[in-house]
Amino acid sequence: MFSSSVGTKILIGATGFLLFLYLLIHIAGNALVFFGRDVFNQYAYAMEERNPILPLIEILLLLVILIHIYKTVTMFLANQSARPVAYVQKKYAGRPSRKSIASSTMIVSGLWLLMFLIIHVKAFRFDPVHPLTGGGRDLYRQEFENLSNPFVVAVYVLSMIIVGSHLWHGISSALHSLGADHPKWTPRFLLAGKIFAVAIAGGFIAIAAWVYLNQGRVHA
Repeated sequence: MFSSSVGTKILIGATGFLLFLYLLIHIAGNALVFFGRDVFNQYAYAMEERNPILPLIEILLLLVILIHIYKTVTMFLANQSARPVAYVQKKYAGRPSRKSIASSTMIVSGLWLLMFLIIHVKAFRFDPVHPLTGGGRDLYRQEFENLSNPFVVAVYVLSMIIVGSHLWHGISSALHSLGADHPKWTPRFLLAGKIFAVAIAGGFIAIAAWVYLNQGRVHA
């Protein structure tokens, strides 16, 4: 079933929606940096040291990401092979088409985010950590150190804009693939998806900018 085009779209939609939910949880945790070192590190300690199912969550999250990437790439290649000759000219289709720059660049934005994710995980999960006396690690200090370089912050901000672009089309596309299509509610789902896309991207950018502009706090 899941090797068919319909099954592939369902898997892409389901895994994409799960990743969207994860981003909501992730940004909620990251936003605790605004409340200071103690609050942020207590959250990190509770997640990493007092959460026995964290390894299972990480494995499941990795599996969801790999399935999402694999099925998206295979669908893209299948679509390309079905049309070996590219269009001579592309034009905006107008309503009710949902074609946009975001939808046309999903594979490119997805590959960019994959590279960003690898760098991001290494920087915050596997780079040298600063242990705390009472246990756990000083993730607050690590975040400030990682975002102290303006070039790193610029790449991070660009990546979050790309996250917003990917979600701009991805959220509504995932819901559509999962069968959420209704004359009354679909337009509202589309609007809500765009609002979430902007809010998530803007939220992460605001966190990165605040950390960069408040470097003195890490030594306070």
